[in-house]
Amino acid sequence: MATSRPAPGARQPGWQQEHARRYMESGGKDGHIWEGVTTLLLTTTGRRSGEPRTTPLIYGRDGDRYLVVASRGGAPEHPGWYQNLAAHPEIQVQVMADRFKARARTATSAERPALWKTMAAIWPAYDEYQARTAREIPVVIIERT
Repeated sequence: MATSRPAPGARQPGWQQEHARRYMESGGKDGHIWEGVTTLLLTTTGRRSGEPRTTPLIYGRDGDRYLVVASRGGAPEHPGWYQNLAAHPEIQVQVMADRFKARARTATSAERPALWKTMAAIWPAYDEYQARTAREIPVVIIERT
């Protein structure tokens, strides 16, 4: 049976910032596991502000690479963090207490189906999100630099 997931917008405002704060302060001990799945902290550079922006995201693995999905709950536009990394692919990542520099890129059309399957196995709601939107939800590949 599929696990029920809160609808986009059902969480309290500011929950992501609170999650990120607890994650950073505890070295990931509080926050790495969220709703039964693993999360990382992705820090991008704001495409307009130039300021660092940190977002907690569900992640998967593909060998040494990390995978995240730019779903925004199936909204019509890509999330801000994705737009930021598209403009500035050099990012910072934290997985538990491990903080590192990385480079992000969108999976190619050839890579995406297998990587999508990996991520939808972790968070089945991704398939629901994709069904809600006309845009193809990107899978992002993160590699340490």
